[in-house]
Amino acid sequence: MNAGGIVLTPRRISWRQRIFLRVASPMKKSPSAMQNQDEGDGSELLPLSPLAPSLEEDPLASILQNEDAQDKMGEKKNSEELQSLWRKAIHQQILLLRMEKENQKLEASRDELQSRKVKLDYEEVGTCQKDVINVWDKKLLNCRAKIRCDMEDIHATLKDGVPKSRRGEIWQFLAVQHRVRHRLTNKQQPPDISYKELLKQLTTQQHAILVDLGRTFPTHPYFSTQLGAGQLSLFNLLKAYSLLDKEVGYCQGISFVAGVLLLHMSEEQAFEMLKFLMYDLGFRKQYRPDMMSLQIQMYQLSRLLHDYHRDLYNHLEENEISPCLYAAPWFLTLLASQFPLGFVARVFDIIFLQGTEVIFKVALSLLSSQETQIMMCETFENIVEFLKNTLPDMTKPQMEKIITQVFEMDISKQLHAYEVEYHVLQDELQDDSNPCDDGEAPEKLERVNSQLKKQNMELLEKLQAAHARLQSVELNLEDVLARESKMKSLIVSLEQEKGVYRKTIEKMCQYLSAEALSACEQLLKEADCKPNII
Repeated sequence: MNAGGIVLTPRRISWRQRIFLRVASPMKKSPSAMQNQDEGDGSELLPLSPLAPSLEEDPLASILQNEDAQDKMGEKKNSEELQSLWRKAIHQQILLLRMEKENQKLEASRDELQSRKVKLDYEEVGTCQKDVINVWDKKLLNCRAKIRCDMEDIHATLKDGVPKSRRGEIWQFLAVQHRVRHRLTNKQQPPDISYKELLKQLTTQQHAILVDLGRTFPTHPYFSTQLGAGQLSLFNLLKAYSLLDKEVGYCQGISFVAGVLLLHMSEEQAFEMLKFLMYDLGFRKQYRPDMMSLQIQMYQLSRLLHDYHRDLYNHLEENEISPCLYAAPWFLTLLASQFPLGFVARVFDIIFLQGTEVIFKVALSLLSSQETQIMMCETFENIVEFLKNTLPDMTKPQMEKIITQVFEMDISKQLHAYEVEYHVLQDELQDDSNPCDDGEAPEKLERVNSQLKKQNMELLEKLQAAHARLQSVELNLEDVLARESKMKSLIVSLEQEKGVYRKTIEKMCQYLSAEALSACEQLLKEADCKPNII
């Protein structure tokens, strides 16, 4: 009853208001009061929230709480006022949804930062100074624009160091610089299939990939969790590449290369860089089923030891230790399976710049640095144990020394000569083991002739590229010489002009007082000019 003794009829809540109260802010009234006001829905309970908003935050609740006062005044809200309140409530709800989305973005950003921190959990080899980081920042601006940079400058900057946090971007920058200078032919190009499309397909290599997931960097926190984020990303990357490259498919060793890439960039970026390593730099040859390229690499390494470290080579040969026993994993995993991750990352820096010969340089430098210790091992077992376990366990100064030697070493000519030598020896052995009849001789000569023609074409392409580089160097040299002659003539004219000014000043000084002369002498000293003043 109101103050006048008149019985007031309880106000019913509409179904629209009831739905709104379920999804929006709760009322301060109890559910029992609501049920008493609505006899038709007495069995339905309204949801409660632990946070009760103020009347300003919930305009509809304000209406319901002030309904007694409104009944006393005998006034009713018109439709425009109710629509205004509804618009206000809906607007507030939209703001809440937007805030929830922003919170989700912040959480995702925190997760990404934490994941990045876990990925880069390794000790860096060498220190990267702040000025070097600034130089890299400037160079990375040219990455998207695909501007050609000076390779000697890049080589010098890379030698000074690479910041761990920007290593993935720098690898992509080096890949862009390589592709600007060296373009693959249409036959050498990988199939043009996107990473997302490859993930939708099924691969026959699935079992082999799953088996190797747990063997790839098992102690690193990003890959140690079984079927965690790291292993799932690694599976996706290996699956996509096995579908892209049908000839290679999946081979043991690729998982470590892919793992190193994933630690420094996203899945799609790692996929692009894996394609760059395999196709542009030619690493896929060593993973082919016939393993011919790997055999050539083992021969080249043996020849390097034979020519540059004869005592070590003889010692290994006496104990019947071929490079296949210790160096094959170095080439197949790009040193990632046995050596510290910081050292491997530094090796990858140079690989993106110089290509496949980097592994030879590192192997030769490693063996030469430990030659004395290897010579002290007298049995087969001791030598193999040393090469597989003791050799990779290097100190930080030793790793820095190896990297420095790799930057200074140049063995490209020797590697090319050893590869030709391998093919010649292979042909000779085939001739000795399979003597052909007179009828087979023409066919064999045709095969040899076709191979020689193919090699000749490759050499011609290299020669043309060398001529093009030589022409560009000659043009640059002409420009430099022209600028030098201009500078020399300019210097001569300035010297003549300087002499004229000196004589003029000497004449003027004859008419000046002693005080003015001292001031003039001081000015001439500051200008580094010493005329004879009388």
